[in-house]
Amino acid sequence: MMAAALLFGTPALAGTPEEPAGFRMSDYRSPTPAGLAGATTLDTGGARALLAERGAIPINVLKLDRSTLPGGPWLLSRPMRQIPGSLWLPNVGLGEPPEEIGAWFRAALEHLTGGDRGRGLLFYCLADCWMSWNAAKRALLLGYSRVYWYPAGVDGWIEAGLPTEEAKPLPVGAMQP
Repeated sequence: MMAAALLFGTPALAGTPEEPAGFRMSDYRSPTPAGLAGATTLDTGGARALLAERGAIPINVLKLDRSTLPGGPWLLSRPMRQIPGSLWLPNVGLGEPPEEIGAWFRAALEHLTGGDRGRGLLFYCLADCWMSWNAAKRALLLGYSRVYWYPAGVDGWIEAGLPTEEAKPLPVGAMQP
């Protein structure tokens, strides 16, 4: 199918960190591993092909600040871009998200997939961002079997000259099963 675009078994490049056993807990904007055990790591061509054949739901996990008011909204200081058709679930890629965000992530995935743990999910953020790696790993631990990780993120998408759309973060609590 898209074997040439996959990054299977790529040896670690110089300066590429090893895949950790747990989640990345800090310094999210730094070099990421070459892959994620259990997930399929895609380059831009692979991500584009997967989305063109509607093989996965694209999920943007870029971090975003939130109002400190109870149930407060996301604070978007400037327009953000994302891969067309994506759902933006901010902060689900934190190493240890607050319980409210973790529950929202679980409920959103359940809703998006209709409870089908075999439905494809494509996680991305920015280049050199651990948030998407953490979110993809969390989806695997929740039992999703077709998890894709696109480490180049929206930066790689834009660099390839592909179209984007304005990103709108979903409110916490949206997308209940």
